[in-house]
Parts: sequence; C-alpha cells; structure tokens
Amino acid sequence: MEKGTADHPISSACAKRMRAIDDTLDILSGKWKLAIIARLCHQPMRYSTLLRDVTGIAGKVLSRELQDLEMNGLITRAVSTSKPLAVTYSISENGKSLKALTDSIADWGLQHRARIIQAAD
Repeated sequence: MEKGTADHPISSACAKRMRAIDDTLDILSGKWKLAIIARLCHQPMRYSTLLRDVTGIAGKVLSRELQDLEMNGLITRAVSTSKPLAVTYSISENGKSLKALTDSIADWGLQHRARIIQAAD
C-alpha cells in the first residue's frame, strides 16, 4: 500500500495510475497542447494554418508548444524543399493514440455546453 490518509491507504495499482496521470498531464500541460493535437489528429497543418486556427495563441507560444510536442514524439515536422519553405506538422503514430482522449474531451464539452444552455433557459 502507498501512503494515503490513515483511513484510506492508496493501493500500489492506484498509486501507479495516479503517477501515470501526473506524467500525462506534465506532457500535455498548458492551455494549447491538446488544442494543437486535436487539430492535427484530423489533418496535417502548416504552421500558419495552426496559428490562425488555434484562436488566441501567440506565434512564439505556438512555436514552443510544437517543439515540446515534437520532442515528446507526439507530432512530426516536415520541411518542404520548395521556395518558400513550408513547414507542415502531422500527428505521429504515438500521437494518434490521443485521438480517443480528444474525442472524449470534445464529447464532454458538447454535453456540458448543452446542460449550461438548457439550465439558462
């Protein structure tokens, strides 16, 4: 048993799952990473398209988030040899495993919005 409270010790399996959640949140932390991943799950996008599509993100922040996602193996970056150079980002095989998560978040968001609107009526 892991340390919990005196009344509620945490099982090692539960503690392992909590560490996994912490690890996941560390990789996907911040306001923008899931928004970027969700878009790339549907189609590859150029940097400029992502900048336009992810409402409110600054260019410097987008660059940093894309670097983090690439470093963690969730997206890939392809640079064309054409003039002018074009950089296209795609979801990696590992990143595709997050599609179910982004779909679940979207479903929850739609249901929550409907509940809020219904409650306001």
